[in-house]
Amino acid sequence: MSTSGEHGYPDTGQTRTHLPGGDPYGGAPRRTPRSSSRSLITVVGVVVLLIAAIAFANRGTSPKDGGAKARAVGSEAAPTAPSGTKPVKTEDTGVPAGFAHTEQGAQSAASNYAVALGSTNMFKRDDRHALLKALYTPAAAASLQAPMDKAYSSQLLARMGLDAQGDPPKNSTFVSRVVPIGTTVRAYADDKAKVALWYTGLIGMAGNGSTDPVTSSWKTWTFDLEWSGGDWKIAADTQKDGPAPVPGDDKAATTDEISKATEEYGGFTYAR
Repeated sequence: MSTSGEHGYPDTGQTRTHLPGGDPYGGAPRRTPRSSSRSLITVVGVVVLLIAAIAFANRGTSPKDGGAKARAVGSEAAPTAPSGTKPVKTEDTGVPAGFAHTEQGAQSAASNYAVALGSTNMFKRDDRHALLKALYTPAAAASLQAPMDKAYSSQLLARMGLDAQGDPPKNSTFVSRVVPIGTTVRAYADDKAKVALWYTGLIGMAGNGSTDPVTSSWKTWTFDLEWSGGDWKIAADTQKDGPAPVPGDDKAATTDEISKATEEYGGFTYAR
C-alpha cells in the first residue's frame, strides 16, 4: 500500500504495505485534517490491517460451477465477525481459503482478505501474525511481521484508546471494518492477478468519553496476488483515496447507537 493511502502503511519495501508509523494515522480510514492519533487509526484500522472474514465459492464443487454450492457455518460467529454461509473452507484464523484458480476466485480472495486486514484483529499481536501468515506469500509475510509489530506498538494502541493487548475499555466498542463495494481485475495470468477493490471503511471508538468517534472513508485497495500453495496469496498491495461519493444529509448516530449496531450487525463474506 502506498504511503499516501489513508488506510495504508509506510512502504516497507517488498509488499509496500502501509504501516502506522510516522504520522500515526498516515493511512487509515480517517480524514487528514484530524489529529495525528485519528490519522493513525485511519491508517491501521480500515485499510490494511487487517480476521474476521468468512468466505465464498465452495472448493468442493467442480470448477465449472465456480464453487456455487455453499456449506453451512460450522460455528456461531462472534457479534462483530462476518457471519452467514461459508462456500469455501476456512483456516484457524477464520479467514476463507480455497478460492477458485480463476479471475473470479482472485476477486473473491481480494475482497475477503481486505475485510480481514481491515478488522480489529490486526490490533492483536497473535491474530495479526496469523493473518499475515494466512493471507500473504511466505516471503511477503516474513518481511512484514517485524514492521507490523513495530507499527502496532503499545503507544499506537494507547492513542486509539486500546490497551496493550488491543482491547477497548470497558463499556466501549472499538470499530474497524472494511466494506467492499466492488472489484475489478486489472491484469490476470495463470499464476498472477492484479485486483482492485473499491471499499468504504469504518474506524474509531464508540463509548462514553471517546475522543475518536467512528468515522468513514472511501478507498481503492489494489492487490498483487500470486497462486501459491493451492490458493491466492498477497504478494504486494497499495491503496489510494476515493472515489468518494458526495456526503448525504444523514444525521450522525450517537455513540451508543454505533456500539449497538456494531454488536448487532455482523459482517459478510464476499464472492464475485
